[in-house]
Amino acid sequence: MRILITNDDGINARGLEILKAIALGISPDVWTIAPETNQSGTSHSMTLHTPLRQRKLDDRTYAIAGTPTDCVIMAVRHILIEQPPDLILSGVNHGSNLAEDVTYSGTVAAAMEGAILGIPSIALSLMMGFEEGGRRAFWDTPLAHAPSLIRKLLDEKWDAKTLININFPDAAPDQIKGVAVTSQGVRDQALLDIDSRTDPWGTPYFWFGFERRRSTLVPGTDLAAIAEGKISVTPLSIDLTHHSALESLARRLS
Repeated sequence: MRILITNDDGINARGLEILKAIALGISPDVWTIAPETNQSGTSHSMTLHTPLRQRKLDDRTYAIAGTPTDCVIMAVRHILIEQPPDLILSGVNHGSNLAEDVTYSGTVAAAMEGAILGIPSIALSLMMGFEEGGRRAFWDTPLAHAPSLIRKLLDEKWDAKTLININFPDAAPDQIKGVAVTSQGVRDQALLDIDSRTDPWGTPYFWFGFERRRSTLVPGTDLAAIAEGKISVTPLSIDLTHHSALESLARRLS
């Protein structure tokens, strides 16, 4: 099995090292093609108006000066075109990708692009704690639990244009309470702070900042599973059609 690994935190991210170890536990044929720099929050964007540059680090490792989506396309349509990957793994993201996060996430977007290209694709993310001093990343948790979980997922037949979004809780490997198959949750509206500043030339510039807060938990959702100390496994679809609204609008506009 040929496995492509990528991420949105960049080629030097600790989570990508962890993901490579996970992938090598499944197959020896692992290729790393990841962004040259941090691309968090780029969602499913691709580079159209500037050239893409690639840097070869070794025979199976490339850095791409672009987005996670660019990396998957370059891998499948160029670097590995003679033998495309059988599986795409994206992550392990430094921080969760839950609820509406999936619409912003470059980690999820890489898996989404893989699904569009017809390749089984999985996004993996690691939750970071809320408590003061609780920002330690439990990298041993995905390292311990991901290989067997991925093997089980590969035994299943996925619907076309479906990807899997896995989130690991902020807990040590032996503290995991199980695995939950979940739906995408909905966060309580987070506070977006816009910090306005001025550069030395008098030109204004801005930073976005998000307040990290707990959300109301709905049973069966990814947010609830993580709060319960479980690994959340959420199937996501490329099809964004709201089918019940489709029927209602068709009746109204016919």
